[in-house]
Amino acid sequence: MNSPTFHFTLYSRSYCHLCDEMLQALKAFDSDGAFHIDVVDVDADPALVELYDELVPVLTASRNGEPAERLCHYFLDQARLQAFLAG
Repeated sequence: MNSPTFHFTLYSRSYCHLCDEMLQALKAFDSDGAFHIDVVDVDADPALVELYDELVPVLTASRNGEPAERLCHYFLDQARLQAFLAG
């Protein structure tokens, strides 16, 4: 059986220390480099600003190409991330 593939999207903005901290915390969970992480600047898209403006950073994730789900915002929710990874 193949290992699951995980794709994470971190909605963030420039000069956001919480965004930087969440990205570093997520990378710390990825000890074997199995995660694909996209960082998206919400300020580049008015629709994303409308969705996430006051919530950034926002982390969404998908497993094996399934639809993404929102895992957390502001800070990395390690328990939620572990539950997601466990499947």
